[in-house]
Amino acid sequence: MTRVSGPVTALAAALFVFGIGQELWFRYLPAYLRALGASAFAVGAFGSLKDLLDAAYAYPGGALSDRLGARRALLIFGALATAGFAVYFVWPSAAAVFAGLLLVMTWQSLALPATFALIGEELPGGRRVAGFTAQAIVKRVPVVLAPPLGGLLLERLGTVHGMRAGFAVSIVLSLGMLVVLRRSFRSADARRPRRAPDAGPGKARLPRSLRQLLIADCLVRLCEGLPAVFLVIWAIEMIEVSPSQFGLLTSILMAAAILSYLPGAAFAERTGKKPFILLTYLFFSLFPLAVVFSRSFGHLAGAYVLGGLREIGEPARKALIVDLADPRAVGKTVGLYYAIRGFAVAGAAAAGGLLWTIEPSWTFFAAAAVGLLGTAWAAVFLSADRAVPVRKAAL
Repeated sequence: MTRVSGPVTALAAALFVFGIGQELWFRYLPAYLRALGASAFAVGAFGSLKDLLDAAYAYPGGALSDRLGARRALLIFGALATAGFAVYFVWPSAAAVFAGLLLVMTWQSLALPATFALIGEELPGGRRVAGFTAQAIVKRVPVVLAPPLGGLLLERLGTVHGMRAGFAVSIVLSLGMLVVLRRSFRSADARRPRRAPDAGPGKARLPRSLRQLLIADCLVRLCEGLPAVFLVIWAIEMIEVSPSQFGLLTSILMAAAILSYLPGAAFAERTGKKPFILLTYLFFSLFPLAVVFSRSFGHLAGAYVLGGLREIGEPARKALIVDLADPRAVGKTVGLYYAIRGFAVAGAAAAGGLLWTIEPSWTFFAAAAVGLLGTAWAAVFLSADRAVPVRKAAL
């Protein structure tokens, strides 16, 4: 237990610290673009670029993780993201929001397969749902704490100056965390050498069950992506809540998500992963409907509780992906999965922007329809708990 706790603990600390810094401002970037004079279509294009980078970075991130090792890859990706925070701080313009995103997204996109690979390497199969539950909680606690503070910065300093203050905090926290992360990983490497290179390269393969999960996942993430960048604009411009109230809504959503993780993980280990994956997809589908029918902050608070329940089956879904991957190519398999999903949904935010220019509510209704289709697909075709892991066929 002691042998594997160091890298996992260091990863948890990095996810928390990077999350605190980034969540001060990341969800306010659409409002920041509006303050800098960007149109609704430009905001949608920003969301699509974010989704496109998610897709484009996923497989290279997995390949680099498998080649360099998850620990070294995480250090490199964290340093690149910190450089992106610096671009945002020194260049307050709409163009910088797009350009800096190329670097900022490296932590959550390039580093995602490395995170999966590290957890898969350090934890045995029976503990992976619990491991991904812990990872999800650590990632989302900053989303409870930081957005209300970021909203206060925007209210006190104005949108532009408040965002720059948030960028500065991110730079300081990230630099400190990179130093700690490097020392922790070096200490762990000194105690245990890396896997011998003669194990041979593994192949990224998607067995049938993983392909069915991917199809459903693509549809449900289209549901999420259509209105994602417009949630802050709907709340602030349509419902007329304050930035700090929107930050509180984000905290409510994440608090509900965190409270759902532990019971969801416990029951998924006992009863199977599929029911909880289906619950996740159903809540994804209902969330945009709950938002569009809200007429006050109180209504939105209830909608965001529902939105938090979208995460109840996420650890089970992530554990299933790792279970089915060739253990020598977890990074590449996760990267391939997320690359396909990312490219499939990359245009969602731009499509949501076009629907918004016609009628804002259409963005949310279209999202719900696509999400319900994805939920139905998983209910009919996914056989998660009867799947045979690809590792048996790939070795």
